[in-house]
Amino acid sequence: QYSPDSVAGADGEVDPTEITFPGCSCRSSSCVLPECPCLCRGENYSSSLCLRLAEQQEQHFSRPVFECNSLCRCGDGCQNRLVQRGLQLRLQVFRTPRKGWGVRALEPIPRGRFVCEYAGEVLGSAEAHRRIQAQTAQDPNYIIVVREHLHDGRVMETFVDPTRIGNVGRFLNHSCEPNLFMVPVRVDSMVPKLALFAAADISAGEELTYDYSGRFHNLPETSGEHKPLEEENSLRKPCYCGSRTCASFLPWDSSLFPTP
Repeated sequence: QYSPDSVAGADGEVDPTEITFPGCSCRSSSCVLPECPCLCRGENYSSSLCLRLAEQQEQHFSRPVFECNSLCRCGDGCQNRLVQRGLQLRLQVFRTPRKGWGVRALEPIPRGRFVCEYAGEVLGSAEAHRRIQAQTAQDPNYIIVVREHLHDGRVMETFVDPTRIGNVGRFLNHSCEPNLFMVPVRVDSMVPKLALFAAADISAGEELTYDYSGRFHNLPETSGEHKPLEEENSLRKPCYCGSRTCASFLPWDSSLFPTP
């Protein structure tokens, strides 16, 4: 079932449509710093509606992104409303030679531009682990686990499963040298939208990929991916990204899977 936005999972534990953030009182058509409390919370977009990248590359952490929400007084044209507008680009799902379905751009995409969301059922931890552990080695795994490491040592986890309900993001393939990267973007509540942005200028016809481990602006040691033991390699799926730095296998987090 196609859904442009994430929905509450069958377990009903997390509702991504619930509004818990207060709205800003900005009366201008587009919010500006430092008046807007939404913009003051974290990273913001440039005048060309792209995510600012330079600052993140120079830091060992990423600033959070908060957009204005449905309770804000600013208009729908506010510059701080981007991911919530959904897909604006022409993309195509196509059959790849070795990786199953994939997604490619039908128009040039500049660096920093929002491409699409990875949408699906937002699950609680228990249901997500139940579904993962019920999978066989032959089943494709679309469930993504995003871990955000906070400055005080806490870890926030978001589980999204587009297996039965999702959008075009579920067809994106992994690459060890991706041209997209994922950023949790919050609009109405602490439940983030998993937004994919262009990591470089992308040409029309180019396949869109991201690193399933989330390793792009994050240091390898802060990644949630556990280094697999040699005997676990037999359980891992091969990687066919074809990049110069290909790791030969898709990313693996053994904490999410049952031990045989």
